[in-house]
Amino acid sequence: QKLVRSNVELKRALDKRYGFEGIIGGSEKIQAIFDVLRQVSPSHATVLILGESGTGKELVAKAIHANSPRRGGHFVPLNCAALSDTVLESELFGHEKGAFTGAVQTRKGRFEYADKGTLFLDEIGDLPANVQVKLLRVIEYGEVFRVGSNEPVRVDVRLLAATHKDLPTLVREGTFREDLYYRLKVVTIEIPPLRDRVED
Repeated sequence: QKLVRSNVELKRALDKRYGFEGIIGGSEKIQAIFDVLRQVSPSHATVLILGESGTGKELVAKAIHANSPRRGGHFVPLNCAALSDTVLESELFGHEKGAFTGAVQTRKGRFEYADKGTLFLDEIGDLPANVQVKLLRVIEYGEVFRVGSNEPVRVDVRLLAATHKDLPTLVREGTFREDLYYRLKVVTIEIPPLRDRVED
């Protein structure tokens, strides 16, 4: 017991000094992010993670999940920029058998799979307008409609989102919904690129 306790305390000390669940850094900027992660991880707040490609946005999302009460549930990532509009809608919300050509069986979407866990939507700035409306409804009411179904399915999911795009500019241009933007940015974490923290 003494050895286990000592090991836990040592890991905590190392985490505090050098990292947080796989994120390494000793710079002031990264330490400030660790402080935010320690505060936000135990909550159920939606988090918007900003940063250039390659800055570790998914690592931050995984760290939030791993230190949350939902750690026993699934961590489900989805890259919104990698799929076409139709496929993305089906991936997120699922579909009923026969809903479209090729839908040979009913399939749960990522929201249902992430129930009691965490859904991480990467590149949220590339979300098509029609999917933005449906995502907003899920956030507001906690229910999804599979493609081809009128029956709602209740889901309990913590939502984390990330983007390298300037969402306020997209809102002004009318390509990203303002109400969805404010729903996503309950807590915002901006990850600086390595060139801005050369000491790391």
